[in-house]
Amino acid sequence: MVCDRCIMVVKSELDQLAIKYKAITLGEVALESALNGNVKEEFANKLVSLGFELLDDTKAKTVEKVKSAIIYLVHHQEAELKVNLSQYLTQELAQDYISLSQQFSEQEGTTIEQFYILHRIERVKELLRYKELSLSEIAYKLHFTDVAHLSNQFKKVTGYTPTAFKNLKTNSRKQIDNL
Repeated sequence: MVCDRCIMVVKSELDQLAIKYKAITLGEVALESALNGNVKEEFANKLVSLGFELLDDTKAKTVEKVKSAIIYLVHHQEAELKVNLSQYLTQELAQDYISLSQQFSEQEGTTIEQFYILHRIERVKELLRYKELSLSEIAYKLHFTDVAHLSNQFKKVTGYTPTAFKNLKTNSRKQIDNL
């Protein structure tokens, strides 16, 4: 689950199947009790039909938690991060960063840092499309050191400068869950 609408969809499915839960957050559902085989299979099938998957593997769960933490950080947290990304993830997930990084790279075929950069650039694209903020304001909002840093990273990822991207007629943004 990568957004509030995803949470709403999963909540609706849990309610329809009368599955009791304690909490639903990005990428995780805390159930009141374990699911029996038939209900678990039905829920898993329903999730797949909606574009989600039920994760039982501990490593896969950890990777999803890393993704959810990064997505929250990039798309929902306004305050500047007081620590670096590795410290943030270590605090959020209460796990050693080296272990998180290894699991993430094995599972995703990319690094946590690269995943973070891709999400920041997608957020920049979104803000550029809205045309409500200047490039300086976007750099400040997304905690880039300066506009030059934002522009360099943007061009490395997209092949365009932010200004050239802004002037494109097509929308080349990607969905968050496809990064």
